[in-house]
Amino acid sequence: MSKPDILLIGPYPEWDLMELEAQYTVHKLYEAADRDAFIRDNAATIRAIATRGELGASAELIAALSKLEIISVYGVGFDAVNLDAARSRSIRVTNTPDVLTNDVADLGVAMMLVQSRGMIGAETWVRDGSWEAKGLYPLKRRVWGRKAGVLGLGRIGFEVAKRLKGFDMDIAYSDVTEKSYADGMTYIADPVELARHADFFFVTLAASAATRHIVNAEVIEALGPEGMLINISRASNIDEEALLAALEGGKLGSAALDVFEGEPKLNPRFLALENVLVQPHHASGTVETRKAMGKLVRDNLAAHFAGATLPTPVI
Repeated sequence: MSKPDILLIGPYPEWDLMELEAQYTVHKLYEAADRDAFIRDNAATIRAIATRGELGASAELIAALSKLEIISVYGVGFDAVNLDAARSRSIRVTNTPDVLTNDVADLGVAMMLVQSRGMIGAETWVRDGSWEAKGLYPLKRRVWGRKAGVLGLGRIGFEVAKRLKGFDMDIAYSDVTEKSYADGMTYIADPVELARHADFFFVTLAASAATRHIVNAEVIEALGPEGMLINISRASNIDEEALLAALEGGKLGSAALDVFEGEPKLNPRFLALENVLVQPHHASGTVETRKAMGKLVRDNLAAHFAGATLPTPVI
């Protein structure tokens, strides 16, 4: 019996690729010199797409694959997949929630600590001889006992909030409705008022057309010149032009960002700022979590081709 053909949009770790190639005929789009020609040459046989959250699957790609049955996303975010195009042809879409939740929350809290305490600059202070030559490192700001706002109290937002409780923080959150599991947290429906409340503002909500630029100039200015914005969700949730203007003009104190529009080619204005901690979209980047994500991608594909219930369907 022949192996199903799948289109791999971007590279996966070697351990995942080996497992996929054992079960499927894998067509690696990312290795193609001419992507359009590659798709045309293989479109008649491809039944599945394996992709990453930030790469997704466009309406044009979906339309080009007449035999496509399922799109399996390596990541929790699926906003880069054209769901309308998939629905119109009853193409299933899956993602990998839960398995990455705790690592993403860990990195968000770590970014808050690193940025608030100036740890990157402090290490440079030691390494370049400034400690010896200039004395003590400039004072930074504490974390414990201060106010946090969590925009989106889903899986990741809730895990962030759980960790923040360990710092005796005053925690508020914003979501479409109050959450019954938000013990000890204050519900503030309006993101602007949530930002006004917060010293540390975590963006942890899923991305969609409705949430695009939900963190706009008004929210950013409400956070203020002493506030910190931490984004471990999607870049589209933040108006980057408004964010850069506020950081450059002193209307926002600082930011810690794991995601960017157009990544990995981010706006160079971020790199010129000393009040921004930049990370390479690696919140789920641990060996343990990436192996679990890869397995869930494969489990969804296997279930589909066996006619079984999908473990983590989006549609």
